[in-house]
Amino acid sequence: MHIIEIKNLKKHFGSTKAVDGISFSVEEGDLFAFLGLNGAGKSTTINILVGVLTKDSGECFVNGFSIDEISKILPSIGIVFQSSVLDKNLSVYDNLKYRAMLYGMSKKEFEENLKFFTEKLELQEIIKKQLNKLSGGQKRKVDIVRALLHKPKILILDEPTTGLDPKTRKLVWDMINKLRRETNLTVLLTTHYMEEASIADNVVIIDSGKIVAEGSPLTLKNKYASDYIKAYKYDEKIFEILDKTNIPYKKDKKSLEIKFKNTEKAKNFLVKYNTLFKDIEIVKGSMDDVFLAVTGKELKEHV
Repeated sequence: MHIIEIKNLKKHFGSTKAVDGISFSVEEGDLFAFLGLNGAGKSTTINILVGVLTKDSGECFVNGFSIDEISKILPSIGIVFQSSVLDKNLSVYDNLKYRAMLYGMSKKEFEENLKFFTEKLELQEIIKKQLNKLSGGQKRKVDIVRALLHKPKILILDEPTTGLDPKTRKLVWDMINKLRRETNLTVLLTTHYMEEASIADNVVIIDSGKIVAEGSPLTLKNKYASDYIKAYKYDEKIFEILDKTNIPYKKDKKSLEIKFKNTEKAKNFLVKYNTLFKDIEIVKGSMDDVFLAVTGKELKEHV
């Protein structure tokens, strides 16, 4: 079932085509990654889905409703924006309590849900603290709890783990994955952490308002990314063969990387020249390689 469906969506700001006729769908229960540089159209699309912006044309459906009926959609959505929407003058507890009131949650339901998320994200020490006394990472955890407090069907994460240390990032993803397993939570993610995109069920890459690639991470890597033989011990004769066959490679003090179009070509090369290698691995192309191939840009350099 398509829990999110977008058809030929357009949004222009003057002469700037922020979103230029994109179409995609998200299956219920999936982790869907939406990748692109700042200004590519990701946040504009999300802001249209949650009613912050109006579309110029096209159709958008969320949880069975058109975004023209946004009041029917909002109860089923939780969203973590790039910028915090919490009140810095209130405590963590009061921020979350007022959020629960907006959703009409009973005191019992609020306290039960708060206890669950407090334990999962280790908020015990900060729950009574004023928000402006917290670190950036602590505030981000509270933002994520705010989005999940009413246990929505769809969680929209706009660069959710930016600024989080690796331990906290793992805590966040462990909790989200637990909710996905137990409640069939759908997650729409924008991120510049490629390890997060790599675990998605489906990925869409957007550039200058248009979709330039989509598919599972494996499909995209097979189509757009090269594979490598990484050799740590090898016979120097290999360089004569590489130069003669024009196979690209690079060498540093620790290893030799030989680039191939796909895994099959890498394996065939190893079978043919196996006596020249002693310690090797075949490295699959990465989502960074995919992004560079389809946009001509490196994601990390522009975030």
